[in-house]
Amino acid sequence: MTKAEILAPEVVAQKILLIRGHKVMIDADLAGLYGVPTKALNQAVRRNLERFPADFMFQLTAEEKLEVVTNCDHLAKLRFSSYLPLVFTEHGALMLGNVLKSPRAVEISLLIVRTFVQLRELLSNHKELALKLEELERKTSSHDQAIAGLIEAIRQLMHTSTTSSRPIGFTADI
Repeated sequence: MTKAEILAPEVVAQKILLIRGHKVMIDADLAGLYGVPTKALNQAVRRNLERFPADFMFQLTAEEKLEVVTNCDHLAKLRFSSYLPLVFTEHGALMLGNVLKSPRAVEISLLIVRTFVQLRELLSNHKELALKLEELERKTSSHDQAIAGLIEAIRQLMHTSTTSSRPIGFTADI
């Protein structure tokens, strides 16, 4: 993967997963982005555990690992690893940049944060769109009811005019 491909926000966005209700990135993906071996990244984390509380990083369970490996083709190599991967939230990924202390780490940290922000904005826009669609559905529903009422009224008028026994036109009584 070229540097330009790595720095594309779309590439980073594809590596963000939803696990335990959090948007996270797997240690192997982050190591690839930061340009370090996964083992070196995890060693840096273990040396600085106080910087990674539970809301910044957590370890996957065996079931979560299996699900991730099954659903993400690029993580197939993790299938045979006995190690349970670490996953990092947005804040944890940013903290990794501080722990790794390299110009590339700073650059990648900024890219990761920008990608998470773009995802939040995208989700926010979808929520706004969903609310507008719901409002439109409510309006059309009330319009449908009004139209159905008008059609029923017209049908009633049509039935009353055909049942009239009076002849149409002028008749002379002689």
